[in-house]
Amino acid sequence: MRICMDNGAIDPELYTKYSVNRGLRDLNGKGVLTGLTEISEIQSKQKVNGVEEPCNGMLFYRGYNVKDIIADIAKRGRYGFEETAYILLFGILPNEKELDEFKEVLANYRELPVSFVRDFIMKAPSGDIMNCLARSVLALYSYDENPDNTSIGNVLRQCIRLISLFPLLSVYGYQAYYYYIKGNHSFFIHEPKHEYSTAENILYMLRLDGKFTQLEAQLLDLALILHAEHGGGNNSTFTTHVVTSSGTDTYSAIAAALGSLKGPRHGGANIKVRHMINDIKSHVKDWNDDDEISAYLSKLLNKEAFDNSGLIYGIGHAVYSLSDPRAEVFKSFVEKLAAAKGLSDEYRLYTNIERLAPDLIAKKRKMYKGVSANVDFYSGFVYEMLGIPEELFTPIFADARIAGWSAHRIEEILNSGKIIRPAYMNVQSRREYIPLENRK
Repeated sequence: MRICMDNGAIDPELYTKYSVNRGLRDLNGKGVLTGLTEISEIQSKQKVNGVEEPCNGMLFYRGYNVKDIIADIAKRGRYGFEETAYILLFGILPNEKELDEFKEVLANYRELPVSFVRDFIMKAPSGDIMNCLARSVLALYSYDENPDNTSIGNVLRQCIRLISLFPLLSVYGYQAYYYYIKGNHSFFIHEPKHEYSTAENILYMLRLDGKFTQLEAQLLDLALILHAEHGGGNNSTFTTHVVTSSGTDTYSAIAAALGSLKGPRHGGANIKVRHMINDIKSHVKDWNDDDEISAYLSKLLNKEAFDNSGLIYGIGHAVYSLSDPRAEVFKSFVEKLAAAKGLSDEYRLYTNIERLAPDLIAKKRKMYKGVSANVDFYSGFVYEMLGIPEELFTPIFADARIAGWSAHRIEEILNSGKIIRPAYMNVQSRREYIPLENRK
């Protein structure tokens, strides 16, 4: 191990010397331009008198403001993830007939191949549901009569099917894990209901009695909408573009995206937030005392508490500065669910941390842009209030993001001219090869 570490580490100063933007981001957090897209846009800056300045964050799906999409859905009291998936895939707003037909297609695809749960999920349960999800996606290749056909019609069919099946694969993977690995004796499988939305079916399949309130389903639906897409530059979506550009099949491309999302720096952030909040709750006596909360947040920043990482999880984002629009939308609905669950005190702790943390971070570190709460700050709290186990936090993220990945895969196929191959500069000096018998 030591030999590997000694010969694998690159001098950090070389990145500056050769102007290499680590993480493909500059000092302001702005990503290096690697492609063009029409699927979504993240706005965190605007020009004022010709000068680019930070602004409240905005998120657009196919040019439509996500806040407008959610406002219309809430006004009508309906579920919107299916409409969001349609917008991302087809690039336009569906009329009522088109949306109903799309929902019917999704419902008809919510059926796994015969014995799939037994052969691929129950027989080899995984301690990590993302691993189970990725393996299941790759296994579906074998059940596709035309898996390698990358024509748009065939890829669209495959993607819509995966959008339908992801919730089943996630929940069933968890049920197998809970029964076989955790040793719980109440194993059950609920087949999805044709008339239910994606959010309703997740709650129905996950709960033994299959019951849920409308508010619970609406909050989960909102989470799915907000996590469905977030630009071409996030790690898993960029992975989708890179792997798709090689000409490979849909199942391989999506499995690769799942591998990216599984990483704690990407899809697992909300789990870290929940663990951090639980740590704060155990050390801060008065959740409304700004001084006590600030003192503990300072300990977090000074690497004196929790995991000693020096981070306040859920605060800050690679792109957003003044605000994350997803967190703003989420927050207004989270308050309602917290009140319904009798957790208003804990919700206030969240809002107090959100209010106090940015100033503390700004004083502690040299900032190139502002910081604010991101969507992960509240999503774990929502999932926990919904009774969703921690093991499913990231898979549910995937259940939403499969819509965005699908749209980007289709976009890459439609517009790809070359395989994506960025450059890396070699900084290893030339060395003379020594025959084995002459080595010391």
